[in-house]
Amino acid sequence: MAEPIRNKRPDVTAPTPQNTPASNAPISSHAQQPGVASIKEEDMDRATAASIFAQNPKLVQMIQGRLGSLIGRSSGYIESLPTPVRRRVAGLRAIQKEHSKLEADFQEEVLQLEKKYFAKFTPLYEKRAEIVNGKVEPTEEEVKAGDDEEQSLLAEDASAESAPKQSDTSENVTGIPEFWLSAMKNQVTLAEMITDRDEAALKHLVDVRMEYLDKPGFRLIFEFSTNEFFSNKTITKTYYYQNESGYGGDFIYDHAEGDKIEWYAGKDLTVRIEAKKQRNKTTKQTRIVKKTVPTESFFNFFSPPKPPTDDDDAEEDDAGSDIEERLELDYQLGEDIKEKLIPRAIDWFTGEALAFEELEDDDLEAGEFDDDEDDDEDDLSEDHDEEEESDDDVSNHPCDTGPWLAELTDSCQDDSGKPKQEAAECKQS
Repeated sequence: MAEPIRNKRPDVTAPTPQNTPASNAPISSHAQQPGVASIKEEDMDRATAASIFAQNPKLVQMIQGRLGSLIGRSSGYIESLPTPVRRRVAGLRAIQKEHSKLEADFQEEVLQLEKKYFAKFTPLYEKRAEIVNGKVEPTEEEVKAGDDEEQSLLAEDASAESAPKQSDTSENVTGIPEFWLSAMKNQVTLAEMITDRDEAALKHLVDVRMEYLDKPGFRLIFEFSTNEFFSNKTITKTYYYQNESGYGGDFIYDHAEGDKIEWYAGKDLTVRIEAKKQRNKTTKQTRIVKKTVPTESFFNFFSPPKPPTDDDDAEEDDAGSDIEERLELDYQLGEDIKEKLIPRAIDWFTGEALAFEELEDDDLEAGEFDDDEDDDEDDLSEDHDEEEESDDDVSNHPCDTGPWLAELTDSCQDDSGKPKQEAAECKQS
């Protein structure tokens, strides 16, 4: 076989009008056929995906809508089973329905049992309230039964050596001052809600109790003595359950309603007055504008978040995307008061209940706190810059939200970014 000739030029057909292209050939000999590379799922990292979704909210809504439409749809597997197998599956479903009925009956009986024993607890709660408020004194038998002799002796020895002798005025103290405030401040979830301003009002809290509704649900009752903050003698919050039971027969929380607090003028603890110096662009005149903005307070507990309705717009759903989380937190606070604070108030007052409280924060690492603190500092710096820039942008009307809309929006959120109550009208000084 003949070897190919080295360095031989390939056969080239002479150009003719039939084979000559209409356009000139590319200059570069490295030209390649254009094409679009396929995008693989693993090539797109989470940060890129998050950026795409953040810039395309409509895309997120579309995906959520599509995913939501798939819930409850059959994959076709059951339908593909042989007829005898499908009959057996149908039989198991019938058994499960009977089980669900029994679960519902079980939850109903549990509720009735709770009500039965609550009626037995009530006299104890009433006597507790009388002792706390100084209406009666505990009997010697009760004091002896509740006194830890060993701890009492140690406390007496320590007080005899180091503590000064109590004055006679201490013997005239009525009841147990600030009993409920101290108990609530030892209960972790409640303590996070109580501000220094709230304490002055909560010192007048004389009793916390609850009652069951005729239908599934319960009501929390906070009783106050006469005070300088509001005229209410009692402030209640009622939790309602849905009529239909959940998957396991449990009652499903529906919503809560709180009493309106009749605040005295200038004593509303859920708002604060901000004074801001503004300069008019046209006249260059300055003025002081006062506005009322929501602020953190325990008493926001009585204005619970409202669950979204089917009539809400998509934009509203986006703005309140954390509404479910806020509803869950609000319900958990109610449960903590009902199941922990009220039954064991004395243990929370003394702090003994803390030994049995399971804290979820134990699993958090120190590094996570450092990251969060850094983020918070950055956010605060940005907010401070925005407030300084808003001083020069003033409208002719003191209640025009344009100049300080961003600030008002920030003030309507708490540290976690969750919206609070709606801001009241701003007021001109």
